Amino acid sequence: MASKKFKPSAKSTLPFKTGNRERRQKLHIVRKKALDNTRRDQRFRRRREEDKDPRLREERLRQNIPLTLERKRVWDDVDRDTGDGLGASVDVERLKRQRLGEEAEEFNDEEDQFDQEEATEAPTSDNDEDSMIDSASDNDESSQAPAKHPSRHRTATERATSPTQSTLSTNLDLTPSALATRFPTLFSTDPPPLPKTLITTSLHSTLHDEARLLTTLFPNSVYIPRSAHRHSHKYSVREIASFATNRAYTAVLVLKEDQKKPTGLTFVHLPAGPTFHFSISNWVEGKSLPGHGRPTEHHPELILNNFRTPLGLLTAHLFRTVFPPQPDFQGRQVVTLHNQRDYIFLRRHRYVFREKRVTEKSVIGPDGKEVKGVEGIRAGLQELGPRFTMKLRRIDKGIQRASGQEWEWKGGMEKQRTKFQL
Repeated sequence: MASKKFKPSAKSTLPFKTGNRERRQKLHIVRKKALDNTRRDQRFRRRREEDKDPRLREERLRQNIPLTLERKRVWDDVDRDTGDGLGASVDVERLKRQRLGEEAEEFNDEEDQFDQEEATEAPTSDNDEDSMIDSASDNDESSQAPAKHPSRHRTATERATSPTQSTLSTNLDLTPSALATRFPTLFSTDPPPLPKTLITTSLHSTLHDEARLLTTLFPNSVYIPRSAHRHSHKYSVREIASFATNRAYTAVLVLKEDQKKPTGLTFVHLPAGPTFHFSISNWVEGKSLPGHGRPTEHHPELILNNFRTPLGLLTAHLFRTVFPPQPDFQGRQVVTLHNQRDYIFLRRHRYVFREKRVTEKSVIGPDGKEVKGVEGIRAGLQELGPRFTMKLRRIDKGIQRASGQEWEWKGGMEKQRTKFQL
């Protein structure tokens, strides 16, 4: 007996369930074909409509923005008293704008109250007819004025996130006063001294080449191997910090190792701390990068991107203390520390300015528009290395004998994926 052809019904797009395995497979294939045909028809119909009206395509592309974790980012609702804590996920720039707005409103309210008091004390006019005419005309104008629709208040995520936020540099002038009082050595008002860094490794480490490579990244740095001989004294980080302080060092860096790979980096700010613990991943040396260049001994420029919270500003100030305040521009070297989703990406490049080719686009600013005055100029980049990714794990109070006894901030306490700390 010949088998009958299966014809898809009008309900072929519904998720049928049947006990027969072969029947279930056929229904799945038919349902998938029906859904594909429906999507194809919708796509062609939309194309025909957009060909007739190009504004529909522009509107669709404008709204077609991927919903990433950055766009889902949420902030803590804090006031001016609790907005300076390290554990608060609050945009410092937005908080300062809010404070300035409140102060401006208070000033305007005081001015309005003063004007009302003057108006009540002023003598009334004798010409009542003129005043009646003026008041009537004012009422007519107010009645003819179109009523303004109240603007829809955007959510905190919509106000704080935008496609260009991650490209903005960090404004270190927005440091909260409470944070500067809590860490006076990092936020000193005196001119910063020339950084001098001591780099070492953990005990029984084999990362001597990687540590020497860090001396080319951080200016005025020296690598001292940490002895692990059985007859030698095993110096602790606190003893090394005391040794470095007596010799005018400003920071101590300890490179940690696991299975002969760099896994951590500890920054000790001298003379009295605090101590920052970072984890390291994706370590790539410069010689492994395609088309890499060779670094020179010039002091590089420093770019800090997207550090927006009090904890982020504290971390940005730490990185600023290990780089000279005055770079050597003739070296054309730049170190970028870009924060995204609490991961800090470190890159080092050499740049060169050249003429724009015909096939290249003009330079676009953070607002998405072309930058005026540099239409015919483009910047070429050559990565020097090394490159790696850091993540802040803990901030200890001072310089402790055993790490983690007393801490200012500890990572891993926030379980919400859409809330970031930096």
